[in-house]
Amino acid sequence: MLELRSQISGLEMSVKELEQQLEPLGFMIGNGWEYDHAYMDYQMADDNGYQFLRIPFSASVGEIGSGNATVVLGTPFLLAHRYQSGIDHEGITAYSALWNQFSSPEEKDAYIDQVYVREGVMLVRELEQVLSPG
Repeated sequence: MLELRSQISGLEMSVKELEQQLEPLGFMIGNGWEYDHAYMDYQMADDNGYQFLRIPFSASVGEIGSGNATVVLGTPFLLAHRYQSGIDHEGITAYSALWNQFSSPEEKDAYIDQVYVREGVMLVRELEQVLSPG
């Protein structure tokens, strides 16, 4: 995990507004959200694992699942998970790819290549422009 300092940290808005502004950019509310907190995720890559730009947010008013919540954005961060390698059942590559998709990550906090760091920084700058008040 690598935090990316940003002017969006601490911004408060409705969860509807957050979704309306970020979904056209390729972000979506990540699976596993809770009533008091969640993440907007942007998947940058999925080669032998996956790399995400993740924006945490927490409810300041209401519950996230209600659709009427007001949320506060946290500090964006990059996240990389690497899948288990070497799984090949009876030489069937497609089966191996499916197995990797549903298996636990080999590394939950894998190394983040500089290519993704640069892309993440550029995405955060774009978010700052889109979400800036005014």
